[in-house]
Amino acid sequence: MVNLTEAVEAIDRGGLVVYPTETVYGLGGDATDIETIERVFEAKNRPREKPIALAVESIDRAMQYVDVDTTTRAFMHEFLPGPVTVICPKHDVVPDELTGGENRVGVRIPAHETALELLKQTPPLTATSANRTGEQPVTAVDDLDQRISGICDVVIDGGYTPGGVSTVVDVNAGIIHRRGHLASKVDNWLDEWERRL
Repeated sequence: MVNLTEAVEAIDRGGLVVYPTETVYGLGGDATDIETIERVFEAKNRPREKPIALAVESIDRAMQYVDVDTTTRAFMHEFLPGPVTVICPKHDVVPDELTGGENRVGVRIPAHETALELLKQTPPLTATSANRTGEQPVTAVDDLDQRISGICDVVIDGGYTPGGVSTVVDVNAGIIHRRGHLASKVDNWLDEWERRL
């Protein structure tokens, strides 16, 4: 296991870290701190109206930041941890700056040992790929853009990651907003659930 003490301390100070997930490397900072969120948007050159998801280590922890109905909770237990981002109504503790003013936020629980261990020791982290907007996500720290790595306090090298993107889903609406890993399984689950109603 990677020693994460330095990364945890950096996040506590409002810093940014690069961390591995089961898809690509993510850019993480305190997802409840407005100044940190602003630094993430600046680092990525990301339009402020494009929301950023938050990552936590467990479904129970997610309940501190989002409202989840019975259907969405069942879905989360089926697919998380895993490469799926679940759109949920947010609590006020989640800044509007993270969500582009929307009253919902994406929840990510990565199925990656290092990421989960980091998340156990930090506030919710921004769950966004560690690349500039419009450029390819990275699957190895050697491929990080210097404009990303240069502003990060810590880069956690977890070796090569598989690549791809998480599937982004609004369970209540039965809509997949972005198709990625497990998209076909998500389709099947949503179809099955609808047939039960």
